[in-house]
Amino acid sequence: MDTPSTGTLHHVEIWVPDLRRAIGSWQWLLEALGYTVFQDWADGRSWRLGPTYLVLEQSPAQTAGHHDRRRPGLNHLAFHVESRARLDALVEQAPAYGWALMFPDRHPYAGGEGHYAAYLEDTDGFEIELVAFDPPGSP
Repeated sequence: MDTPSTGTLHHVEIWVPDLRRAIGSWQWLLEALGYTVFQDWADGRSWRLGPTYLVLEQSPAQTAGHHDRRRPGLNHLAFHVESRARLDALVEQAPAYGWALMFPDRHPYAGGEGHYAAYLEDTDGFEIELVAFDPPGSP
């Protein structure tokens, strides 16, 4: 495990309405980004990358049913991706794992000119942003 520096996220925990369905989407994404399974228990699973891990846990409170990113609380998670080509490949594969491309009419610049990114939403309404990191001078 990498030694964390002050301010690095320790973990993020997301409560989902259906753990099996969430694992079907998130496991593919997280493993494609370099995370590995860290913990696994009846109502949850986590994946680690360096000193940070992400947890999916089935919520015992089934009051909302669908996550609404526009309500107070977490809007989305954003992940670095090593290149535009890798980001494009992930976007192409995403629908097979329950992710839908958001803002397709503005993709890949929905975040503004010069911000090469993809915004994806899973079946439960959770949004992730994939941001391409290309060295200066890249096309």
